[in-house]
Amino acid sequence: MSGTLNKVMLIGHLGDEVKMHYFEGGGCVGRFPLATNETYTSKQTNERITNTEWHNIVVRNKGAEICEKYLSKGDKVYIEGRLKTRKWQDESGQDRYSTEIQCTDFTFLTTKKESEGTASSGAATVPKPEPIKHKVNEPPIEDEEDDLPF
Repeated sequence: MSGTLNKVMLIGHLGDEVKMHYFEGGGCVGRFPLATNETYTSKQTNERITNTEWHNIVVRNKGAEICEKYLSKGDKVYIEGRLKTRKWQDESGQDRYSTEIQCTDFTFLTTKKESEGTASSGAATVPKPEPIKHKVNEPPIEDEEDDLPF
C-alpha cells in the first residue's frame, strides 16, 4: 500500500445543467458545478450566515450520460470521487490551474421538481424511501482460533 488516499464525498445541489463533450472514439465527459453550503450563526450579530463552496464535477462515459439524462439545475446529489488538478494555458499564455472532482460514484437524492413540490404543497407528504446505498463487497470475517482471553 502506498500510504496515501485521495477521496472526496460531497452532497450538494447542481449549479447548472450537465455539459457534455463527446469524443471520436465514442467516449464522453460530463461536467457540472456542485454547490455545498456551510451555515452558522455569527456570535457578534446573531444572524445566520451561509457560505457556499463551488466544486467542478467531471463524470465520464456511461455515468456522464446518466447524469445528463436525469439531473438538472437544483437537483441534490451525492458525489464520490477523487481530486484532480489540471494545468492549462489561457489566451495570453499564462499558466492556469483547475481543481476538479473526478466522479467515481453518485447517488441521486432529490430532483428539483420534488423539492419544489414539497415546499409549495401545504399537505402532509409521504416520506420517500432512502436512496439505494452502494456498498463494497467485503470478504466475510472468519472466526479464528486465538489465545485472547476475551
